[in-house]
Amino acid sequence: MEKTLIKGLDLLEALALSDEPRGVTDLAGELGMTKSNVHRLLQTLVFRGYARQVAGAERYGCTLRLWELGALIAERIELPKVAQTFMQELANATHETIHLSILEGADALYVAKIDSSQPVRAYSRVGGRAPAHCVATGKALLAHVPDGQLDHLFPSFEKFTPRTIMSLDALRTELGKIRDQGYAINRGEWRETVCGVASAIFDASKKAVAAIGISGPIERLTPGVLRDHAPRVQNTARGISRALGYKGA
Repeated sequence: MEKTLIKGLDLLEALALSDEPRGVTDLAGELGMTKSNVHRLLQTLVFRGYARQVAGAERYGCTLRLWELGALIAERIELPKVAQTFMQELANATHETIHLSILEGADALYVAKIDSSQPVRAYSRVGGRAPAHCVATGKALLAHVPDGQLDHLFPSFEKFTPRTIMSLDALRTELGKIRDQGYAINRGEWRETVCGVASAIFDASKKAVAAIGISGPIERLTPGVLRDHAPRVQNTARGISRALGYKGA
């Protein structure tokens, strides 16, 4: 692999994930690189328009170049466009935050969302990730991953809350229940105060390509409320699936 390119990408990601401009020393310490190497790579990113130097300071941040490229790619993705109307209807019916997610390795990646209209709501962002085995949309998708792949996706488990699934056996049992009932529930398994319910979305090839779900505070989304919302979430997933050409039951 091209090590210089990898280091440059690591540097670009560090800048993109930071809320504030970063200094050379700070970045070098985080990335395990020399300051001269970081400085040289930063100058290349500035020259190419991916980074900018703060006026009068040795601090650097990202430009909007990444966003411009990401927006071009996002325009090619059909799924959020197809799902938008269905998502809004679900938001109107539940008044909770709506997530549209895809599976990216062992993570659920949020590709679209609608924030809850209520003052207390679940925090997330488009482009954000969550451990797939800990959130409802992720588990809804994992339920349709070939069983043999689970060993590769989860060589180990990190504990986020007392309710986090911590073994392959427990995960397989949970995924079996999800396949049987048609929806997944997050019972505070990633963030202890946030719960949710989700269902998988299928395309014309009958492949699970995404999941739609709602999430909110545990005080509001009690087990009974989650069960009440489950049919709405399932119907929304069915609607999006049909719009994508799915002909299954």
